[in-house]
Amino acid sequence: MLLQIASEESLETISVLELLLNGGYMMIPIVLLWIVAVYIFVERLLLIKSASKTPDDFQNQIRAKVLEGDVKSARELCMQTDTPVARMVEKGISRIGSELKNIEVSIENIGKIEIYRLEKNLSSLATISGAAPMIGFLGTVTGMIQAFIAIAQEEGAVSPKLLSSGIYEAMVTTAAGLFVGILAYLGYNYLVSRVSKLVHRMEYTAIDFVDLLQEPQK
Repeated sequence: MLLQIASEESLETISVLELLLNGGYMMIPIVLLWIVAVYIFVERLLLIKSASKTPDDFQNQIRAKVLEGDVKSARELCMQTDTPVARMVEKGISRIGSELKNIEVSIENIGKIEIYRLEKNLSSLATISGAAPMIGFLGTVTGMIQAFIAIAQEEGAVSPKLLSSGIYEAMVTTAAGLFVGILAYLGYNYLVSRVSKLVHRMEYTAIDFVDLLQEPQK
């Protein structure tokens, strides 16, 4: 009973910070990857949220102004709306009078640029989701090697405490790497889904605008 209480007290004294410090030098790249992953996720999330704030009646206003022949007001409305959808429409409006094919190409080119901006650094987040667990496993392997070296150098009977402490310290890097990798993976997939939703809206807007140009103006 006394041994059990003493064991529980010793476990309670081990904080998360102490566990991370016991992980060894391999914890340094894992922590750095965690910081980079959090930065990328927050920065991309804020940008995607801002890019998605196109007013619901934006297309209706553009349609009304273009059909009335008020191209200047339609273009000014696009400039006042700082979103990828508005920039695509603004480019199309600026090309009114050209061949329809040229207008479509101009809108498509702007769309590609906007998609590149939205997807920037997402590949880095995907890389972190795979690299962090691998670094964690590497830290575990090196930690286990050091633990067995210490056991080999121990004279006489090997202390269970020496063996268990070396193993749990080595496993800390695996746990930390998996933690960072899983969160980075979830964050990556969430951002990709948000970008895909926005890209679909951009494509719909582009198609709707090209159809609008083929309607007779008032």
